[in-house]
Amino acid sequence: MPRLMLVDDEPNILSSLRRCINAMPAEAFGGKAVVETFMAPAQALARAQEVAFDLVISDYRMPDMDGVAFLSRLIEIQPNISRLILSGYADLHALVGAINRVQIFRFIAKPWDDHELETAIAQALAQRHLIMENQRLADLVRIQEGRLTRQEVELKRLEELHPGLTKIKRGADGSIDLDLDMGDDEP
Repeated sequence: MPRLMLVDDEPNILSSLRRCINAMPAEAFGGKAVVETFMAPAQALARAQEVAFDLVISDYRMPDMDGVAFLSRLIEIQPNISRLILSGYADLHALVGAINRVQIFRFIAKPWDDHELETAIAQALAQRHLIMENQRLADLVRIQEGRLTRQEVELKRLEELHPGLTKIKRGADGSIDLDLDMGDDEP
């Protein structure tokens, strides 16, 4: 079941996208998609640190952060997420920049064609699946050659499933910062 992230500062666009995706046949994506929407890129980035997504569809022009800047930061958290940019502006320079900087899979124009959107999502998810399978097979070869341990592969897998799980935050003194939310009744 693929998990999709939709990011756009216009609530009507997010509602339309969600409705359109939910109406698509589950077979197109290998299972019914779980769709999460965000009106602010910062909220989407915070959520990406908590849960893994298979695909993101981001608006290009947003007030706080443009789509390319957002995707650049998202890639730091989830490097294997498939990326689509949605825009009502046919800016060739922006399109080339997005392709070169954040390696988007496809640029989709607003208003979109539902069939084109379904095809783009299905193809992006299929490409991601192939990339992930190629990485898994390459890791098996590295294990056989002794260049990678099973522990390293498991850490990689866990990081893919739960972004940030394997990263350690350290304090200035070298201590490990657990970043626990303490209740009001605790000191």
